[in-house]
Amino acid sequence: MKKKILVLGSNGKTGRRVAARLENNPEVEVRLGSRNEKIPFDWENSQTWENVIKDIDTVYITFQPDLAVPFAAEAIENFTKLATKNGLQKIVLLSGRGEKEAQVCEEIVKKNARYWTIIRASWFNQNFSESFFLDPILYGIVALPRAEALEPFTDADDIADVVTTALLNDSHNGKTYELTGPRLLTFKQAVNEIAEASGRNITFQSLSLEEYTQMLREYQVPQDHIWLVNYLFEHVLDGRNSNITQDIENVLGRKAKDFSLYAKETAKTGIWNPKN
Repeated sequence: MKKKILVLGSNGKTGRRVAARLENNPEVEVRLGSRNEKIPFDWENSQTWENVIKDIDTVYITFQPDLAVPFAAEAIENFTKLATKNGLQKIVLLSGRGEKEAQVCEEIVKKNARYWTIIRASWFNQNFSESFFLDPILYGIVALPRAEALEPFTDADDIADVVTTALLNDSHNGKTYELTGPRLLTFKQAVNEIAEASGRNITFQSLSLEEYTQMLREYQVPQDHIWLVNYLFEHVLDGRNSNITQDIENVLGRKAKDFSLYAKETAKTGIWNPKN
């Protein structure tokens, strides 16, 4: 009998990678969870939840936009209770490393799930190619606060490999993993590596958090996005995550991908080349 796995956030950076890995497994039946699927799922509309978890054994939860937002804990509480009540056996949660609010959600999952695995991740490498740092890189000027903060940037493919392993292998039940890349970099060092890999001149400018917030407002970035970015830079990039772990290697039996390799591979795709 096939294992039936629901991937929530199936269009996201890790969700689509996890879904692709599971869809290549003949022993798995995958259901995608997003607003646009045939069976739609929306965190802000609990009426969509019951249909999407029907007959599902296991779920991978990524919460949009982030577990730090005010309504996350209530949504996770209600969803996990409903899922377990409807027969779901296992929950794998993508959590934020160093986020107190995310840890509240972790405890809710532990309380409500029959079996669980928690995956805490650092900042993704792919934030530079699939998310909010891409436009500044294309423009050639990346201006950010916390320029001195050291971060163990983690590759989304590594995260997806760990998540997939946890979804399929019960030996990871009851485990909490903290995933990091193999070394610490500042944002300036990361941008310099991208510039070198792409053969472009990309300037890094250090801002105060207040200057950065004002810049986002001037660019008419939505207020909820400004709040989240402000939260991450103020509370998560204060040095608490400036260390590396071996959890990727421990789970997968191989080294975590280095940022330099990510930069070289991504540069070959042309994503960092301005279109004009």
